Amino acid sequence: MFDSPLPGSRVLRRRATALTVAGTALALAVPVSASAAPDPVSSFSFTAQERKDALAYWTPARIKAVGKSVDLGPTGPKTKTWTGPQLKTVGRMFMVNAAGADTWCTATAVKSANRSVVMTAGHCVRRSASPVNTNMSMVFVPAYSKGKQPYGAFAVRTVLTPRAFAEEGTNDVAAMVVDADKSGRKLTDVVGGTPIAFNRAVGGKISSFGYPATHPQLGEELLRCVGTEKKENGQQMIPCDMTGGSSGGPWLADFKETTGQGTLVSVNSSLDGFTPTKMYGEILGATAKTMYGRAERG
Repeated sequence: MFDSPLPGSRVLRRRATALTVAGTALALAVPVSASAAPDPVSSFSFTAQERKDALAYWTPARIKAVGKSVDLGPTGPKTKTWTGPQLKTVGRMFMVNAAGADTWCTATAVKSANRSVVMTAGHCVRRSASPVNTNMSMVFVPAYSKGKQPYGAFAVRTVLTPRAFAEEGTNDVAAMVVDADKSGRKLTDVVGGTPIAFNRAVGGKISSFGYPATHPQLGEELLRCVGTEKKENGQQMIPCDMTGGSSGGPWLADFKETTGQGTLVSVNSSLDGFTPTKMYGEILGATAKTMYGRAERG
């Protein structure tokens, strides 16, 4: 899923667009007094009935249809199909966006006290700089592959983003709390949890994963980019041509190809253009840590 000027389009938001939206939001923001510091985290939740309806909504036929509804061109040369061990914690997240269109992102189950936290991008859960426009019918399917759901589906109960993303379009990251599965098992009891690191120095080799809407895969297979990250324009950047659908996918540092394990240090956020050569991800700092901490207590 992708925060784009075109309703229903599935491209990761371009940096130029994001900066323009953020500037507009800042100009319209209501001043807050120094004595009343705003909560740095914004959240919304779904009722039990809404979560039940979301699981019913995302039938195999609907999932197949959404994958066929868009083709962003051929998969780029830097992006390869992942053929190593199954990454149980990485999955495809389906939702209905704020414009009412079926779509998807990528997300990751992470270690947490409540064994129920999933990390993704902010623009995968709500429209940036537009607090009332949130996504609906959100379901996480870990290890999704070619129509198979080996560990079932988990309905999203609560969504948290930095308030800066909701109101200004900056700090594009999100944490979600999911329900137990239909057997009553919590998410990371089923698939495990990827470790997550905050306030980490930028640098080193990164494996970025996602389910982009490029052919021949069209969101049906997990793909990967590998690159050395560096800091650029206040974010992390790696060389990568993975595009829309990979939004929210994990950046894994210290990744071991033999085991499929690493540490999540960011998520796929934005590209340098519609024919991408660079992928950007937020630096997970104090606000992201507060957001995650609140999610794991939820």
